[in-house]
Amino acid sequence: MERTELSPVGPTDLPLSLLELGCSGRFELITHPLPKGQPLPPQSTLPHGLPPTNVNLETEVEKQFLRDPAWLPIHDTDAAFQKFLKVTHRDVHVDSLLHCPPSALHSGLSVVRDPTTGMLLNFTEVLLEDTGLSAKNSLSLQRQPGPPSESLRGSNTNYPFLPGGMEELTLEQIKKKSDLEEDIDFENGLLTIPPGLKTGIDFIDKDAKTKKAEVNLMSLLSSFDDIIDLQPEEEEKEKGKENGAAPKLPRTNSLEDLGIKDTVSSPSTSQKEKIVASKPEENPENKKWAIPIDVNAPCHDFYKRIPNPAFKWPFELDVFQKQAVLRLEAHDCVFVAAHTSAGKTVVAEYAIALSQKHMTRTIYTSPIKALSNQKFRDFKNTFGDVGLLTGDVQLRPEASCLIMTTEILRSMLYNGSEVIRDLEWVIFDEVHYINDAERGVVWEEVLIMLPEHVSIILLSATVPNAVEFSEWIGRIKKRHIYVISTLKRPVPLEHHLYTGNSTKTQKEMFLLLDANNNFLTKGYYSAVEAKKERTSKHAQTFGTKNTSQNTSASQDRSVWLALLHFLSARQQLPVVAFTFSRTRCDENARSLASMDLTSSVEKAEIHSFFQKSLSRLRGGDRQLPQILLMRDLLKRGIAVHHSGILPILKEVIEMLFSRGLVKVLFATETFAMGVNMPTRTVVFDSIRKHDGTGFRNLLPGEYIQMAGRAGRRGLDATGTVIILCKTGVHDMGDLHVMMMGKPTVLHSQFRLTYTMILNLLRVEALRVTDMMKRSFSESHRDPQTHEKRIKELNQTLSSLPPLDTEGQLSDLLSYYHTVTELRITTEALQHATLESVSGLKALSVGRVILINNKQHLNALGVILQVSSDSVNRTFTALIICEKGNEEGDPNSLNASTFPHLYNTALFIPEGPCSHTVRKLNLQDISAITTKTLKVIPDRIIDNYHKRQQPRFSNDPPGQAISTATQELLRLAEANPAGIKTLDPVNDLQLKSIDVVEGSMRLHVLQESLKEFKCIHSPTFPEQYMRVQERMSVKEELEKLKFLVSDQSLSLLPEYHQRIKVLQSLKYVDSNLVVQLKGRVACQISSHELLLTELLFENALSLLAPEESVALLSCLVFTQNTQVEPHITNTLQESIDQVLSVARRIGELQRECGIAESVEDFVGQFKFGLTEVVYCWARGMPFAEIARLTDVQEGTVVRCIQRLDEVLKDVRQAARIIGDSVLGSKMEKASLAIRRDIVFTASLYTQ
Repeated sequence: MERTELSPVGPTDLPLSLLELGCSGRFELITHPLPKGQPLPPQSTLPHGLPPTNVNLETEVEKQFLRDPAWLPIHDTDAAFQKFLKVTHRDVHVDSLLHCPPSALHSGLSVVRDPTTGMLLNFTEVLLEDTGLSAKNSLSLQRQPGPPSESLRGSNTNYPFLPGGMEELTLEQIKKKSDLEEDIDFENGLLTIPPGLKTGIDFIDKDAKTKKAEVNLMSLLSSFDDIIDLQPEEEEKEKGKENGAAPKLPRTNSLEDLGIKDTVSSPSTSQKEKIVASKPEENPENKKWAIPIDVNAPCHDFYKRIPNPAFKWPFELDVFQKQAVLRLEAHDCVFVAAHTSAGKTVVAEYAIALSQKHMTRTIYTSPIKALSNQKFRDFKNTFGDVGLLTGDVQLRPEASCLIMTTEILRSMLYNGSEVIRDLEWVIFDEVHYINDAERGVVWEEVLIMLPEHVSIILLSATVPNAVEFSEWIGRIKKRHIYVISTLKRPVPLEHHLYTGNSTKTQKEMFLLLDANNNFLTKGYYSAVEAKKERTSKHAQTFGTKNTSQNTSASQDRSVWLALLHFLSARQQLPVVAFTFSRTRCDENARSLASMDLTSSVEKAEIHSFFQKSLSRLRGGDRQLPQILLMRDLLKRGIAVHHSGILPILKEVIEMLFSRGLVKVLFATETFAMGVNMPTRTVVFDSIRKHDGTGFRNLLPGEYIQMAGRAGRRGLDATGTVIILCKTGVHDMGDLHVMMMGKPTVLHSQFRLTYTMILNLLRVEALRVTDMMKRSFSESHRDPQTHEKRIKELNQTLSSLPPLDTEGQLSDLLSYYHTVTELRITTEALQHATLESVSGLKALSVGRVILINNKQHLNALGVILQVSSDSVNRTFTALIICEKGNEEGDPNSLNASTFPHLYNTALFIPEGPCSHTVRKLNLQDISAITTKTLKVIPDRIIDNYHKRQQPRFSNDPPGQAISTATQELLRLAEANPAGIKTLDPVNDLQLKSIDVVEGSMRLHVLQESLKEFKCIHSPTFPEQYMRVQERMSVKEELEKLKFLVSDQSLSLLPEYHQRIKVLQSLKYVDSNLVVQLKGRVACQISSHELLLTELLFENALSLLAPEESVALLSCLVFTQNTQVEPHITNTLQESIDQVLSVARRIGELQRECGIAESVEDFVGQFKFGLTEVVYCWARGMPFAEIARLTDVQEGTVVRCIQRLDEVLKDVRQAARIIGDSVLGSKMEKASLAIRRDIVFTASLYTQ
């Protein structure tokens, strides 16, 4: 077909054109007008020219690999590469090897305005401070913000912000060189051989000709400046000597971190003024950081002081709430300790309202995820602008109030989250959770790491040591903490004992503790009598306590039916029945099949709410046995709440309970934690619980927390607490301690974790020892007082007269040390002798002993009486003394006057010999002699006491006393140089190594004393006293320096042990620099060593995604199971590998000195849920996986949810390592488990 050429388009032509559509022969008419000057559109949809062809692969390879300069080496001139170099010419660009980011601008433009009109007048250049600071090199709040992707959670390569209370160094301390620093002469003595190489580079220019030295004006000026500055430097040195040595320079990466501040200008003057205003005046001596507030003092001027409050309530605030609000308005930190339902949430609400008013942010932390969800709903209804961050949920992270668990806040602090910049308040709810052995350390870490500008609000149940705890926080943050503690209950409680177990006895309820906290013993004995009437003759004979504490299911059922009928008749529902066993909770609820406590209207409301809440579940999940059972129970007003219940079901139960539709709730202790769900009556099924190690009675704090749920504010006059007496009435002492005892004291649970150590080591400006010093466990340390005392002692030491150690006195110091060692050895031997069985046997009546105390020096005495008290054993003895000095004169010559005169010469009275009878402690007896006397103790003691009476004081001593005194005097005169004593090794047969070595050392020291020349010097006593005075000051100084130093930290040995483990596993090098494995471990929140080792051994690389997630279940599952899982061979091999790695780590820890046994370390990894998780990841419905195990459904759900967090950690770790395959595998595994009922959204967040 010939191609027809068309003439160009003219002005008279219509804008028509034909367009060929593909190869089908169809055409389309184009009629729209074309813009002027543009050609016609292409007349075919096919591309013009020839169809594409395959390129020659050989040509492509040559072009890409041989002719492309980027692929060719330029530094290796080996013959093998010569032909490649001939192919193309490439210029060498050394500069391309340097990748330097552009330096930050050091100046900017500032607007100059007219102060009256505000009109723009000019621009001026201003110098910018802190321009080189970033999250990678500085702890300062002045550093540049990081990328938006890291603004919320931060990054594990970021520095945290400087924790509040950490001291910043002064310029003088920075100038002071440490031991490792030295002056470098940049002209001479430079090193030329790098470490590890045999030879270096010779930098000397051999062809250079010596030129005539030129005069350098700048060097002259600088040398002239040195001469001028010499005098001030000397003055500074003198001042430095007076002030004592400055502390050593800590590690840091940025000069800004060391506290170099420009005193002239500051970018955030107003902010700093605000911080200074909230800080107390600098007077560290004897400062009290915790300030208790009197909650009984009324706040009459509250509305005058706060005319426009940030938040208003529909009710009048209590006094303690008003006091707290006043402190918040002043931007102070507060610790509010009050009973459950007292209204602590008011304080949190006001802080959130204040931050919204100030356009800052608040973080509310809670100990458990369920509580976080509930608070999210409550605060969202009140404030609207509220976000939630938990392990698996992230809702509105940009909100002004963020609710999260404490672990997430810790992670944000370590990773330098940008949220911390805008933070004004952190609210810690349920602070008494710091006593939790497993997680209590998290609270301490967060409190230590919070920056200076963040104010702290602590909400807690009543604790006895609130002031002590606040004092610790105040000291580490250098801010006052106002302690507001109230014991007042809005609704007083009445505590009863219940002994009924049938319709006949259902009214047997006895008041034990009334609303005024009076313990009524009458009620207790009435309960005992009521129980006795129904017991057998055998039980009556052997007392009220039954041998068995357990009851059968039918006995329990009858007790509960009787009690609930009784309470229902008295209008005392709803009831929360605390039962300390999940199985018992379920059994009790099921046993009440005949009981129906709801009306038809309530049944309809329960049914509709239940169906609506579960409508989001899949059809199969709605038919789970637990859901069907709970639906039937709920319709009758009965429910169960414990960790084995499905999370969504627990939320349904909580919401129905808060509406008053659940009449009887069988719950475990977790229901009493946190959220405000008061009830009319609380019942205790038992007062004994299992705490993980064994059964024990409830602690007062636990009892008060649970009992406090009774009594609804505004509805009940009093709350009713009932303790069931099923087998017998509990012991009155136990009940009194539990009800009237003090709540549990806040204890430090601080411990070192590998994650904490690695997170702090990667930031050079923070040290692990700083964290340890600031922990609550070290709160007894008072370094400021010690430093002050050290300064005083240094001044005392410098003012002491110099020692004369010339000539005869040359060995004076060694004599002092010998005498000191002799005294210590003697005391240790005496202690060992007198504490031993044979030593105490020798100290019998008639034994002659040597006495040394404040009244007697080397005096002989005879034992007359030995007390029967084995703890503080005392001895009554007859002792010889000077006539007229029977009472003992402390100012007379004794051991404390001349301790250097170490002699064994016995006391012999200079005048007439007298006697005294004294009670002695073991410390007063310095030796047991080989001699015994026949004495009549009763006569001697009676005669002596008789003569102490004024009318018999002049009577002569009795025959028995005279004889004993004469015998002792004769012994002393016969052995003036010293009497023979019982040898601890040969006579008393003490064969322990310490005693034998001490005895031998004693003889050596006693012999060496004779060889000293100094004792012959006429000035010896005076010089010795000087030595003793100087040495006592030095000893105290050394002791205080030790207490101030890191060496006195109780956890320091464990820190060194853990560092050894990390070095052995190559997480840190010998200089404690964090390596790749350490950076990976920082990313992992629990069991970091095991998981990191598995990742570096590629343990997960051969497994499928569902096998990987099944294997990792051992990190989150903690229960023992009876069902043996059925798993694949590959998975079994991987489990063996996990156990072998765990054993290797456990053995390494033992080798490094950590106390945890290998079996305990390996035993914490449980594989009971491996099959369940494997099947779930493969898509099996929840109803089927629940049949594979005896673990309750709620526990399974919680484990799989926690497992998703572990998968996130592994994904981050894979990104750091660079293993994209593992990262995508973890992504697939996460998608496989995130489905259906396990990851259904919380009802509180909807």
